[in-house]
Formats: sequence, structure tokens, C-alpha cells
Amino acid sequence: MKDSKIPVAREGYLLIIVLALIALLLTLAGMIYSAIFSLAISLFMIYFFRNPEREIPEDERAVVAPADGKVIRIEKVREENYLKAEAHKVSIFMSVFNVHINRIPFSARVLEVGYHPGRFFVASLDKASISNERQSILLETGENKRLLLNQIAGVVARRIVCHARKGDYFKKGQRFGMVRFGSRVELFLPLETELTVREGDRVKGGQSIVGYLR
Repeated sequence: MKDSKIPVAREGYLLIIVLALIALLLTLAGMIYSAIFSLAISLFMIYFFRNPEREIPEDERAVVAPADGKVIRIEKVREENYLKAEAHKVSIFMSVFNVHINRIPFSARVLEVGYHPGRFFVASLDKASISNERQSILLETGENKRLLLNQIAGVVARRIVCHARKGDYFKKGQRFGMVRFGSRVELFLPLETELTVREGDRVKGGQSIVGYLR
């Protein structure tokens, strides 16, 4: 996903246009209330797929949030699938009212991308972390530190969008994908990372600092 100043994510174009056309056809058919409802949904889609610019922190050690939302859990875990090491896991829940564009937390190269099929529990539940459909992106910084991102689908979110590919290089804060309609993003950081967020904090993707690599 290339950074763009267009205020609406391209993933929403078709849905928005179709709903707007339906509203127009319903209006021409004299079905005014149905047309108003369809137009209202179209306007909400514009809101949901909004794609704001963000001020990326200049500090080279700063790790930024990969998504907008609420930090629902911070814990030390052992990640066996990709990192095969202990790490700090920061889980961010995105409601339908949050910006759903996902961003790279630190300038790095993509080492691996993996898709894991699963179920669609409410994304705020702990079991969603291991049971839900998810996309994993393993990153390696210029100093050979590894970070892991998990995009996790929720009860309504049924499509994960990930434009990252093995070998791609992303700058900190660069857009790489999204998860539709309420979801969760997990960020795994090296244990030596100095965390700056707590459970309950609200963060903005690409802008809020969640920690500093050491």
C-alpha cells in the first residue's frame, strides 16, 4: 500500500460507490426513505475508510503504534511461530469508529508474511489472539532486531488487507494494510524495548509512540 494523500482508503471505493448508486436508483424510484438509509450507510463508509495523514516521530529509536485504538493488553510472552523468543506483546483493539489503516511501527524489511485461517470471535477477547483468522508480518530492522505484527479479524471483520510482501522495505509509519470493521492488531517487541504505553491508553497509528528500541 503506497502512502497517499487521498482522504479515503482505496479499499472502500467500490463499496462507497455502489451504495451511493443504490441511493440514487432508490431516489429515482421514489423510495425516499430507503434512499436516505442507503446514502447514510455510504457516508458512514466514507467515515470508516478515512485515511488521515499522520506526523511520524523523528526519533530513530521510537516505535509507533501500528493501529488506532485502545491498548487492551500488554504482556510478556514467548512467541514460537516467528520470533521463537520472549517478547513484549502490545494488543490494540480497533472499534468500528477508529481509523482502520495499519502502519509499520519501525523502519524495517519484511522477512516473512504468513496467513493463519481461523474463527471470528470478538477481537477484544483474549482467545481471538490465537483462534481468529490473522495475518502475520515479521520485520527486521537495520540493527537486526525483529518485530512481529499480527492483524486479527473480529466478529464483523471478515477481510484482512495486507500489502506487505517478503523482501519489501517500509519506513516507520508507512501504511501497509487494514482490517475491516472492528479488529485487533498485536505488536511483538524485543524484551529490551522501553515501553511507554499502558493498558487502557488510546493510540494513533503511525503517530503515538509505544516504546523505544534499545
